[in-house]
Parts: sequence; C-alpha cells; structure tokens
Amino acid sequence: MKLIERSQLAGMNIHYRYFSFEYFLESQMQAGFQTIELWAGSPHFFLSDMEYADCVRIRHMLRDLGLTVKVITPENCCVPFQFAAADPELYRRSFSYFRKGLDAGEELGCEIMAVHSGRGNLNEDREEAWKRGRDMLARLADYARTKGITLAMESLRPQETNLAVTLKDVKRMFDEISHPNFKAMIDTCAMGVSGENPEQWFQVMGAGNIIHMHFVDGLPYGHLIWGDGRHDLASWLNILKKYHYHGLLSQEITALDYCYEPAKADQRNYQMFVPYMN
Repeated sequence: MKLIERSQLAGMNIHYRYFSFEYFLESQMQAGFQTIELWAGSPHFFLSDMEYADCVRIRHMLRDLGLTVKVITPENCCVPFQFAAADPELYRRSFSYFRKGLDAGEELGCEIMAVHSGRGNLNEDREEAWKRGRDMLARLADYARTKGITLAMESLRPQETNLAVTLKDVKRMFDEISHPNFKAMIDTCAMGVSGENPEQWFQVMGAGNIIHMHFVDGLPYGHLIWGDGRHDLASWLNILKKYHYHGLLSQEITALDYCYEPAKADQRNYQMFVPYMN
C-alpha cells in the first residue's frame, strides 16, 4: 500500500559523526535515500556565530550523487549556543549563530530550519527563560522570511529542556509567536516520552502547521531505526496519510550503537519503509 513518496524519507548524518561526510552521502545514495536533513555539526559541517562551511562544495557533492538537502539543523546540544541562553553575551552570540544557520540554509537550498525552545536555568523562573526563547525564535522567524526558510519547532524530552516538552507547550509557543515562518514539527521520541501520538498533534496543531518530522522508532526513549522499538509504523503512516502530511520523515538516529555501522543501520531502516512506497 502506498502511503508515502520515496522523496519524503530523509536520511540524516548525526550518527555518521565517526565517518566522513563523503561516506555519509555515498551511504545515503546506496541505501535509496533521495533527500537528506543536514545536521550542521562537526566534523561534517562547520558552523559558528561568525562563519560556516563552503556550501558551494557541498551543493556540488549532493548534485553529483543525485541528493537534495531540504532541512538544516544547526547543532544545539553540544555547543554553547542555545535559544534561551541566560547570559546576555551568549544570547547575542546564539542569535548570530542561528542566523548563520539560516544563511547557510539559503545557500544550500533548504526550505526548513529545525529548532526547539531552548533551555532555561533550573534556578530561575521558567517564564523568564520562556520569554527569552520565544523572543529569539520570533526574531529568527523574521530573518528566516528574508531567506525563504520556515522554522519548524520540535518538543524535547524533559531531560533536555524545561521549556517546550509537550504538545501543549509547542502549541503555546506557536500561538505566541504567530508568524507565517514559524511552524511545528513532530519528534516522535519526545512525543512518545510525553505519552502523545501523531493524531493528537494533527488535531491540536492543525495539519497545515506541522511541516516536518523526526520520524523514528523508540521505546519510547531512544532515536532508533524502525523495527528496533515499539512504535507501529504502518499505523502512524496511515495517520499521516489521513491528515495529508507531505513533509519529510527525517531519520534522526542518535543511539550510540548505530554510530559504528551507520550505513548498515540505514539500509535496514530504509527497507522498513519500502512496502509503503510501492
């Protein structure tokens, strides 16, 4: 049964961090992917608050292998830059960092930049941190509009943030920013940890406001390849079809076990989707 287009399934390079970027791209082509979401992190893509990697070179590499990049995701867990930084200087530099991510995204031809709410200090008023994250995301949405890019905000697990953890939190941020270049995305790991499901997200956010997904298996913890977790792939794909979702299903695989043989993991993962493409 055809539930998705082949071009909707997007590979991601975060679990290739022990391998070269060239190896990642070749592995995507061999697995069957046509589209990628670029994790803009070292050692594959240098991004700072002042400069970024040579996008012309990367575009040529993608073109030569018949791949396209539709989404850029600046690294925001292992770098100091974050959306709700409490220190004024770090907050300023964080804005510059994510703005550079949008500049790079424009050069690469991306349509979306994946974001989240940021994190507040646990010894401060959560609302103060929320305001900082909201204000930065609103400013970035303004800048994204000039680049032809839309921000897509995901929820995170409670171990990762004290701000947008649930669907309710994402809806609040969406309503408060209220910007045409600021939409929502589903991260199925964070969604599962919060006890939510895709249908609830579409019902609350509205189908047109969910433009991207990190669509992975889980227990619900763990960003796992499909078949290694407990989620029902066919059921979820049918929900996406029901709500006419045509965005990407990025495979944000982060479990350490996959990092040593990422190409083998991607090949096995891709095959799980094949029955739903034909």
